Amino acid sequence: MYKIESFLSARLFIYPESVGEKIFFISNLSGHLSLYSMEKSGSVPQPLLPPQIALQNPHLIGNSFKVFPKLGKILVMIDNDGDEDYKPMLIPIEGGYPEPAFDSFYADHHFFLLKSDPDENLIYLHAASNKEAMNYALRVNLTTGEIAKLHASAYGAHVAAVNADHSKIALLEGYTVGDHVLSLWEKGEIRPLYGTPLEERQPGTAYPLTGLGYGYFVNEESGLLISSTLFEDTGDLCYIALDNPNQAQPVKIGDTVHKGVGELENFQHIKGNRFLLGYNIDGADWVYEGRFDFAAMRIKLEKVLLGHSHISNGVLEHLSYEKATQSYALSYSTATSPTQVYTIDGNSYATIQHTQERTLGIPETLLSPGEDASFTSFDGLRASARLYLPNETLGFEAPYPLVYYVHGGPQAQERPDFAWFSMPLIQFLTLNGFAVFVPNVRGSTGYGLEYTKKVDRDWGGDDRLDHVHAMTKVLPNDPRLDTKRAAVVGRSYGGYMTLTLAARHPELWAASCDMFGPYDLLTFGERIPETWKPYFKIALGDPDIPEERALLVERSPRTYIENLGAPMLVIQGKNDPRVVEQESRDLVEHLRSIGKEIEYLMFENEGHDVLKFENRVTYYNTITDFFKKHL
Repeated sequence: MYKIESFLSARLFIYPESVGEKIFFISNLSGHLSLYSMEKSGSVPQPLLPPQIALQNPHLIGNSFKVFPKLGKILVMIDNDGDEDYKPMLIPIEGGYPEPAFDSFYADHHFFLLKSDPDENLIYLHAASNKEAMNYALRVNLTTGEIAKLHASAYGAHVAAVNADHSKIALLEGYTVGDHVLSLWEKGEIRPLYGTPLEERQPGTAYPLTGLGYGYFVNEESGLLISSTLFEDTGDLCYIALDNPNQAQPVKIGDTVHKGVGELENFQHIKGNRFLLGYNIDGADWVYEGRFDFAAMRIKLEKVLLGHSHISNGVLEHLSYEKATQSYALSYSTATSPTQVYTIDGNSYATIQHTQERTLGIPETLLSPGEDASFTSFDGLRASARLYLPNETLGFEAPYPLVYYVHGGPQAQERPDFAWFSMPLIQFLTLNGFAVFVPNVRGSTGYGLEYTKKVDRDWGGDDRLDHVHAMTKVLPNDPRLDTKRAAVVGRSYGGYMTLTLAARHPELWAASCDMFGPYDLLTFGERIPETWKPYFKIALGDPDIPEERALLVERSPRTYIENLGAPMLVIQGKNDPRVVEQESRDLVEHLRSIGKEIEYLMFENEGHDVLKFENRVTYYNTITDFFKKHL
């Protein structure tokens, strides 16, 4: 029988940045995530951080580091074993012990790296208070240590665009997904550009979603070319003139060659009038290079960078462009292939693969690529899904026991991504004879903003019914599946849905596994970070309003948990700031007090993920063995 260690022998190579003749990247070569560099021509990776420091998964933090060649330093975002109290730290470019990048603001805030300018040694940070619901947009000069406070808001302070001399900055506030307001900072003054600020909205009035995202100053910096959903629910580009911002103009995008359902997900400036456009199509990434023609108000697509040939049918973990060498560095994986690092010449488009990661002793032919299992839900809405089955040569006989996997978010998407937690688990389960069903029901990203917004203020509502419909009306029709031997599993919001389904529909499950899922929406809302609370009051419900408090109680797994009819495994990280350990402990203690069969696995040195090698071995084996026992 194959072992999980064989999967985990495929190291992660993620977040690559090309700088001169080197590639800087994050990997778990040492058993946990850390920072490394290697020569493009080939070399043994060089560790750049002390061995006791573990970095966070870029899936959670976003921008993890940035190299500043002129400064001779690397800025690294470091927390403490998953507590997500990220601090900007500097190390020598050759590696060394991290030192704080600056002094002010440091102790009482955690930070996210938004944008950077290595030529000027400038960075833009989102600073989130650890004590109150307040966020700040900061500009920091790493040479002088000077900090400029650009904006403060309870609803985020995102830097969407910066002009060449840093005198103009486009700022975004976000109230919920897609509900964004744009403003302009110019030489210390802020003025609104697009959208109605929350404090100016009238009760009972509907305000259109904007979906505004990253942008770039164009037309001699007189306007913004910016991603949005103003003209297409699945994402578009528009032009907003600074002197007439209320009249956004659509920007046409040239003919794409991909086919399928998806959305425009990424928009990145390269140089001059060259841009990258990234599409998520049925969970797989396509990236095009094109040129912006202002007169025609059009992006002409000239090159398919990813999505065809040998880099296809997978997920782009990270892509960066280095102007000095005019080259791309990227990390990419599929459902059956671990993350690999590539560089692409920006002129000839010659591609070099720098890593050859593989699962030791497990032929790729035994891994499951998955098949489309999309279905029409109870109200006629299409829900995307994939079904992963054991390879026939493994000797397992259908019908297979079923593991029903619910992704987190909820406004996220399960994709063929070997860099994320779920894919090694899915593959390991299929090697052990399980079928794994992975739906992206309403509320998921990747299928347009309208679809994503269907879960707002409706956790445990129609999203739950999508899952119930799949389990009662769709999956029983597949003779390869034994839905009488089914388990539900999920993490974060997926853990919440696992608890909800196991408690409200106990007849469907023979086992369940909750990984750091909210158990009581009232205590969950009290325990999340202060800067999260304004968002969740809008997106989930405000406990200070009686009718909304009643809905939170009605949608909490705690209200139904005594109906649990099958064994449950609960997994939690001690340092998790999103779903704190007490939330899972409350669940476990209550279930034990009423005689339910419950197992609890808690990792002392993890947060809202399990990243360290020895913990991951325990994590995957415990889940698989639990399902073997009960299914």
